[in-house]
Amino acid sequence: MTDVTKEELAELLLRVAEQRDRVAFERLFRFFGPKIRSYGTKHLRADGQAMELVQETMLVVWRKAHLYNAEKGAATTWVFTIMRNISFDMLRKVQSNREDNFSDEIWPILESGQQDNETDSGAQHMMDQELLSFIDELPEVQQQVVRGVYLKQLTHQELSDQLNVPLGTVKSRLRLGLEKLRNHLEVNND
Repeated sequence: MTDVTKEELAELLLRVAEQRDRVAFERLFRFFGPKIRSYGTKHLRADGQAMELVQETMLVVWRKAHLYNAEKGAATTWVFTIMRNISFDMLRKVQSNREDNFSDEIWPILESGQQDNETDSGAQHMMDQELLSFIDELPEVQQQVVRGVYLKQLTHQELSDQLNVPLGTVKSRLRLGLEKLRNHLEVNND
């Protein structure tokens, strides 16, 4: 279905918007689905996420077709804008999950200092000291953020305000610091 004109795509979107026309939606899905999947495979690097991108994008097209205005732009532009926004959201979610996983792997050792088991407490104390000493080896800006978030338990926003830097800078410094800590732990514990 690659021989669809711009006008036909706009008409199909209008039929979906005004009449909830399932046949028109199916034609849109057959036209856009492979293109969205290809984009998703390239940018999200996982076939499952590419398929999720297709489904999420086309769901928004179905639900919000009434917002499409042919006078403001082509149907392809409208659909691909939706796709791109959903893709960015998915990438942010993946990045956020990755950062959470870094901290989940590293920081339980600091939080477990309140254990009741005396046999583990000596080894735990040594690991805590090793991790704390390696934090001292991080660049100063990463030390500030890692210590602020995990030792002083400040929120990212509080730290951003305190250091007078953008929130994104705090998150980037934290991510870099955690990656270095994780790499250090992997090298020294193998």
